Amino acid sequence: MMATDGPKFIIGVDVGGTNTDAVLLNPAKTGPEAVISSYKATTGVNVTTGIEEAIRALLKDASVEPSQVASLMIGTTHLINAVVERDASRLSPVAIIRLTAQGYMQYTPPFIDFPTDLKNIMNGYQGNIAGGVQIDGTLIAAVNEEEVIAQAEVIKAKGLTSVAIIGVYSPMDKKFAQEEHVRRVLQKALGDNVDIVCSKEIAGVGILARENATILNASIMRFAKRTIRGFKRAMRGLKLTCPLYLTSSSGQLLSADEAARFPIQIFSSGPTNSIRGAAFLSTNNSTNVSRFVVDIGGTTADIGVLLPNGFPRLAGSVAEVGGVKVNFALPQVESIGLGGGSIIHVGESEDEKKKITIGPESVGQALRQKALCFGGDTLTTTDIMVAAGKAKMSGTEFSVPTIAQETVEAARLKMRLMLEDHVDRMKTSQEPCHILLVGGGAFLCPSALDGAADIEVPAFANVANAVGAAVAEIGAETEVVVDGLDREKALEAVKAEVIEQAVARGAREGYVRIIEEDVSGLAYMEGKYQIVVKVAGPVDYERFLGGSGLASDAGAADLDQDGDDEVYNEKKQWEVSDAVDKSPSVDVDHVNYRPTIDSDRVWHLSETDAYYLSIGCYIVGCAGGGTPYGPYLQARQLLRDGGKIRIVDIDDLDDDTLCVPVAAMGSPVLAIERLGGSMVLDAVRGLEKHMHTKFKATLTAEIGGANGLSAMMLSSSHALDNITVDADLMGRAFPAFQMSSLYIGANNNINHLLPVCLASGEGTTMTIDSAKDTNAVDQLLRSACMTMGFGAGIAARPAGKKELKEFGVERSVSLAWRLGRAVCQSRARGSIATVHEDLIREFGGPKTARKVFEGKITGIEQQLYGGRSQGTLIIEKLKDHEKEDGKDDDGVASDEEEGPEKLWIPFVNENLIVEATYPSGEKKTLATVPDLIMVMDLLTGEAVGVPEYRYGLKVFVMIAAAHPLWTSTAHALSIAGPRAFGYDIDFKPCGTYTGVESVIDEFGPARTA
Repeated sequence: MMATDGPKFIIGVDVGGTNTDAVLLNPAKTGPEAVISSYKATTGVNVTTGIEEAIRALLKDASVEPSQVASLMIGTTHLINAVVERDASRLSPVAIIRLTAQGYMQYTPPFIDFPTDLKNIMNGYQGNIAGGVQIDGTLIAAVNEEEVIAQAEVIKAKGLTSVAIIGVYSPMDKKFAQEEHVRRVLQKALGDNVDIVCSKEIAGVGILARENATILNASIMRFAKRTIRGFKRAMRGLKLTCPLYLTSSSGQLLSADEAARFPIQIFSSGPTNSIRGAAFLSTNNSTNVSRFVVDIGGTTADIGVLLPNGFPRLAGSVAEVGGVKVNFALPQVESIGLGGGSIIHVGESEDEKKKITIGPESVGQALRQKALCFGGDTLTTTDIMVAAGKAKMSGTEFSVPTIAQETVEAARLKMRLMLEDHVDRMKTSQEPCHILLVGGGAFLCPSALDGAADIEVPAFANVANAVGAAVAEIGAETEVVVDGLDREKALEAVKAEVIEQAVARGAREGYVRIIEEDVSGLAYMEGKYQIVVKVAGPVDYERFLGGSGLASDAGAADLDQDGDDEVYNEKKQWEVSDAVDKSPSVDVDHVNYRPTIDSDRVWHLSETDAYYLSIGCYIVGCAGGGTPYGPYLQARQLLRDGGKIRIVDIDDLDDDTLCVPVAAMGSPVLAIERLGGSMVLDAVRGLEKHMHTKFKATLTAEIGGANGLSAMMLSSSHALDNITVDADLMGRAFPAFQMSSLYIGANNNINHLLPVCLASGEGTTMTIDSAKDTNAVDQLLRSACMTMGFGAGIAARPAGKKELKEFGVERSVSLAWRLGRAVCQSRARGSIATVHEDLIREFGGPKTARKVFEGKITGIEQQLYGGRSQGTLIIEKLKDHEKEDGKDDDGVASDEEEGPEKLWIPFVNENLIVEATYPSGEKKTLATVPDLIMVMDLLTGEAVGVPEYRYGLKVFVMIAAAHPLWTSTAHALSIAGPRAFGYDIDFKPCGTYTGVESVIDEFGPARTA
């Protein structure tokens, strides 16, 4: 709402790397009618030139005085470009201070998954002090001010002026405010000239990704302030006295002061502004459906989704910025190499002339020199559309090129299918979508697409980004963990608090709306719920134009202290370094790689072995067990620090060697925040003390998922300093303690698995010596786990060589290693489309494993019950044009039968059953637990876990026979068969287990008698 006698207009500006777009809007109107004027200028070597030119032209064209402008909203890619380009002149080195205790994060140091060149620029110093809280906000360790002051002295001595503070579970720290406490102490010691960032203000739970985001934010702050001063300088030159806002990646406005403190929030505002701008310009006023925005430029087509709440759909919990994994809000955008300058390649022979490839190469800004229609020699998508009579270009050199009709038709079909496929990837249901088409290459898109209800090209589509900046809103958000009994009352209190925050930041009171509200249970945390609330509302112009200002812009005056008005011209300084990123994914000869096995038949794990295991453990996890990515990073760091991980075959064990089964249990969310720690090690030490012995070998209780690799780290020279046995007690992942292969020989006596020791990693241990039944043990373990911060280490009664030979799943480490290697070899050969064949071979051949389906996820029904994720996954057969290789092969059809059309996969943490429906209407059960049911990413060949299930993901499904320990007796099936999970169906084996060849036997010396 505008004051009747005050300023009446708002300006939106989008500062891109090449062009600066600007629009003048009348906020009293909507749609194209609101656009008073628009202009496109060239972005110069400093940020002020293009802005001043564009805004001056806007005001002149509309005969509007600067005093009539109520606010200036700017969106820019200027900051993210500094990260992407590795520009050392715009990035500052950062001191990282971690608040940790109990050994958490020991093997995941800062920058552990940063690109090396970016790490070299930003890594100023790394320090650790006591601190951190649990997921429910209770204390792990208190902050010691003397430690903080000592860190300040180091930072001062190094001359660093950017600091990042990261505490374990700091987003849940409402009571102790540890990060804020540390910031106050550091600020006092270092002075106000030092920028200090608290991670809880940057991103949510997920400590590595939050730390990464905090480091990026701290590194870019000095440049962000300089950039915003440039914006303010431009405003002074234009005599604009209105407030300055910047648009965030989530589509909300930040004051100049907020943007200077949290510049990372504006990194990806460009796509967001495009999405919101296109929707604002649309003449379709429907607000109850999502709309897809397709922005086609010269090189790429970017596809995003505007939700009914008026904001873009955001990417998943973790995204990437400049190769760095982060977990703050970014718009979900699907980009493809299809633009007006995309180069087209046509087969040379008559048979291949219809075989068309488009992009990703593009002539880009050289279109008028290189395209055929401008006298060049390169066939582009623009040439195709001109030849088809669907586009016309200006210029004296323009002419209609001569192109074979079959090539024109084939290229147009290819373009249509590319757009349809990528729009479909963004869908969350099969319903036809509504498309808004913008960008200079919009003419490449046909008037109709399969799966689209309609396509609209709005007016002023060429400046949609600037329009989106002008119509951005003000918001606020928070997340808390509460007790279930107070859930409803707490939700109302949280909503009221967040709305009040938005109003305080400048949103119009009474018009703030809730755009996201989520109340979800936390796994293994009975009675605890996480509440997330986000709100947004229009700017209250009357309030701040009346002189009250914005509470969030209190520090904006600092940004005006520029010394003088001298223009700062950017001089890029790219980081040039001899350091390269060493990654087993790309830097290893996977075809010829050989593991290191010494003369004593001991396998010494390498980084490459750990990488293979991280892939393979997730595959045999059957969608459960948690991602091994974190344990892989920890194992890699342990090895780089000189640690040793040694693996031996069961047959090489001494007869009297006791092997202790170990695992981490508890809420899966702990795996993304409370990394490392000593809880499993403490559990082993507690059991050793209880049993008055020392264990000479470690055994992973569960090879599937994160536990598979974690147990190997425990046996390393930095921890127990013993050996890991090439075996486990499941051969996969299972969700319950009693689902251990040792229990098969226990005659239903749970005491056969006892004693078991649980440890918190913070000094608390508990040992269960005996129990009346299985339920008693399960209840005790869960209750103890909750009191230990909702996660604990577990060490169970050790097993000897004889028992493991009879009731252990032998060579499961070898199997996981082989599966991971198979995926990497397939990638190296460029044959990922047939990776299932390599995996089948490693499982033992077609009698043991097979691919049963290839399709696209079209439904996920999921809920949390009893601390476990359960639901049903629905996968449907791919359409012909959706197939990567164009072959009609779903992996199950033969000459005699047609393959299934759809699969249903019920899951409880892990996949339990595969049910298929055929074209005839017939339904078949293809596999059930305990056989392995694996959902794999069609493009990478890697496993897809329950947390990664999402609509549109292309996958293939494999099944493999379980170890005969699980399938050969009724007792074993009662422990882990279908009925153990509540399904009243008989188990039918999907194949025959044929064993696994030992890695040690293949690559090591022969066993001596």
